[in-house]
Amino acid sequence: MKFRRSERLIDMTNYLLEHPRQLVSLTFFSERYGSAKSSISEDLAIIKETFEHRGIGTLQTVPGAAGGVRYQVRVREEDAAPIIADLCELIASPDRLLPGGYLYMTDILGDPMIVQKCGRLFASAFADKEIDVVMTVATKGIALAYAVANYLNVPVVIARRDSRVTEGSTVSINYVSGSAKRIQTMVLSKRSLDEGSNVLIVDDFMKAGGTVNGMISMLDEFKAKLAGIAVLVESEKSDERLVDEYLSLVQLSDVDVKEKRINVTEGNYFTRTVN
Repeated sequence: MKFRRSERLIDMTNYLLEHPRQLVSLTFFSERYGSAKSSISEDLAIIKETFEHRGIGTLQTVPGAAGGVRYQVRVREEDAAPIIADLCELIASPDRLLPGGYLYMTDILGDPMIVQKCGRLFASAFADKEIDVVMTVATKGIALAYAVANYLNVPVVIARRDSRVTEGSTVSINYVSGSAKRIQTMVLSKRSLDEGSNVLIVDDFMKAGGTVNGMISMLDEFKAKLAGIAVLVESEKSDERLVDEYLSLVQLSDVDVKEKRINVTEGNYFTRTVN
């Protein structure tokens, strides 16, 4: 079947967006649309220019016989800023206050549009890092982890508080909760991680960083490597922060239960460089 150029551009764009970070050869597209490679190259140049102009991402060209193109998600600072500002405003709503000064976050983490936007921001920040797996701990951070993994085109592994029969053999570690100073347990299936895997840790909320530090200890058990840490909300007031290098979208600076006031600011997303 011969595709018109307009059809080809639409289908090619859709394919690239659905397969981020996957190397696609010109031969694949040429055979898919029954078109010459020179025509495919021209189409890809148009898509690349549009992606970059609209802040969607970019296309990386890999030369050689085994080369091709690869879509990488990119979010410009001017596009990221309003997303984080809206998130701060949403979290700062007094209606979120729960007894004990806790915040209700389930609606945010259950909103696909919000979670996808946040996942895209983190994926953009770590786009140039070699990442094989996204890791989180059950349960609230799971949706965010999958959103990040979707844009990075990698699987998700979930550490749990207890073992399950369906997980098979597991590795269990004990770690100290940074805020409550309690000994807690973290369990991960032995089949979840390959030795030497590059892992991006994703968490929904970080106070002292005990849970994140526990996941880092778990990586040591699998001889895996830490590629980075992405946190949706971090607490500013922490006397003993256990984690130093991380990216956050929102910083919770103060919660006044009596006055029903939640003070939040943007996190370190724009100031912390991913090395």
